[in-house]
Amino acid sequence: MSSVFEYQCCECGRCYARDEVTYLCPACSASWKPGMPLKGVLRAEFDYAGIRRRLHPRRIDWRLWNAVEERYFPLCAVGNTPFTRIDRFGTLAGFANLWAKNDGLNPSGSLKDRASFLVAADALRTRARTLVAASTGNAASSLASVCAAAGLKCIIFVPAAAPKAKLVQILMHGATLLPVRGTYDDAFRLSLEFTAKYGGLNRNTAYHPLTIEGKKTAGLEIFRQNGGRAPEAILVPVGDGVILSGVHKAFSDLRASGLIEKLPRLIAVQAESSDAIHHFIQTGHYRNAEEPHTIADSISVAAPSNAIMARQAVLESGGFSLTVSDEEILAGQKKLAETTGIFAEPAAAAAAAGMLKLKGDARIDPQARIVLLITGHGLKDPGASLGRLQLPQAVEPDLGQVEALLNGE
Repeated sequence: MSSVFEYQCCECGRCYARDEVTYLCPACSASWKPGMPLKGVLRAEFDYAGIRRRLHPRRIDWRLWNAVEERYFPLCAVGNTPFTRIDRFGTLAGFANLWAKNDGLNPSGSLKDRASFLVAADALRTRARTLVAASTGNAASSLASVCAAAGLKCIIFVPAAAPKAKLVQILMHGATLLPVRGTYDDAFRLSLEFTAKYGGLNRNTAYHPLTIEGKKTAGLEIFRQNGGRAPEAILVPVGDGVILSGVHKAFSDLRASGLIEKLPRLIAVQAESSDAIHHFIQTGHYRNAEEPHTIADSISVAAPSNAIMARQAVLESGGFSLTVSDEEILAGQKKLAETTGIFAEPAAAAAAAGMLKLKGDARIDPQARIVLLITGHGLKDPGASLGRLQLPQAVEPDLGQVEALLNGE
């Protein structure tokens, strides 16, 4: 079961039937060139009047907002991740009602499993047998995992500098791994050239519209786990802007279906050196990030693919954006782990760093219910954390030595 939908271009507003297009709006994307945000990103618009007629608010059928029928879903347990109150971290940050949505507990350790899952489901629907993606690691390991469960061939382009832990995941799931001597943007371009010549379904973020639909399920779960209410604000770590757009899409769907009246404020958190979307939100003028070198590899990108839709999402929600330094990210990662038991990779920890940075900020009510979206597990990139830690020396198997060590002798 899925609701009727059509694709609508986020720029020109043209509409297309479900199988009329696969990737971008043909009209708007004609002027797109590699090295700039995608043009003509498509958004799935459902029959919201029909959903209202079929909706039972006390027994919500979440399939009403499915963009792919359940019979095509891979046998892979994606989603339904924990939603937890984090009071000790909230006290540190100066907020009284803080929650975490921990998507680092998806099968591959990343929220991006949600997008891969839905694109793989559509591949099964359309009988595509090969999926292709470019990634800094998380989308790649996610797609490899889901393709393994679905019995699909997977070809991955990654920057050669991607964390080894993510490359291990990709290879363990049987995908074909092609490291690229270059940036994420280089890998993205090369993957498009590959599918244009050799075929296969390209899962690239925002390029395939179902990546946004897949990621919106995190927002639908937040609504459900929050007692059928929208929180006042959600902090989202932002690289390409697709997770941010997906969360916005979830609450837009709920509002259009009559379940909420007001969107949660979306607060976009970017790394200082990868700030293209933040700059776009702040000034209204787009420019690429000049040198996106950050420890948060999953949100390191020069030309974010979904910049246009991401800016629209933040502005429509009444939210705002901020940046955090690598030092703030690592400090936020440690504080989050120490106070909540949640080990987030650096990109995901950007949300925690942003929360700490907002202490005393008049733009956000310290009593409001706020959600941190934790997008990936810390074991995705343990090397980043290890640089700040000092592993203890081994002790002899003697209790006296242990006591002396613990007493600082």
